[in-house]
Amino acid sequence: MHIAITGNIGAGKTTLATKLAEHYGWDVLFEAVEGNPYLPPFYEDMEKWSFHLQIYFLNSRFEQVLKIKKLTEDKTIVQDRSIYEDAYIFARNLYESGKFNETDYQTYTGLFNTITQAISHPDLMIYLRADLPKLQRQILKRNRDFERNIDPEYLISLNKLYEDFVNLYTHGKLLIIDVNNLDFAENESDFMGIIDQIDKNINLGTQLEIKPL
Repeated sequence: MHIAITGNIGAGKTTLATKLAEHYGWDVLFEAVEGNPYLPPFYEDMEKWSFHLQIYFLNSRFEQVLKIKKLTEDKTIVQDRSIYEDAYIFARNLYESGKFNETDYQTYTGLFNTITQAISHPDLMIYLRADLPKLQRQILKRNRDFERNIDPEYLISLNKLYEDFVNLYTHGKLLIIDVNNLDFAENESDFMGIIDQIDKNINLGTQLEIKPL
């Protein structure tokens, strides 16, 4: 299977992907954050670097999906963030806020649409729902220099687009996990509660929702 974990900056995607891989024996593919040459300057000047950053992420995610297609013949892969978030959330947010000009945005979306014709959808999408206070605590905790001055309004606007995305998502199974009152990184019972829900529901309907524990 191909399992993708989605969610805003600081929602806990990488942590959950790592813990699921350890628990189930899955392989994990992480988002291209460390060593990404465009992230630090992007947070300093979003308008200047938005196109460069989004193309970098899109290419990285496309490479991952091609790799996943081969690996899932005999393995389950958990992916830290899906290719859909790049276009439907981050690029769209930059465009709607005036930081992605019309020409660059049309070029980007054209490339995205071409790429998505050549890939398969995840078998399961897990969305980590987190409000602004939770996101800010998590971002502060991981202490990345280039994330220290993220505008709260930027996170709020991303959250709105995430909700639009999951409400309209029809590509496959979707699990929604509200993580506002969970600490699955440190609290084993919170993590096992998520595992229990995945074990019970992974083969059921097209949209599943996990309530806060």
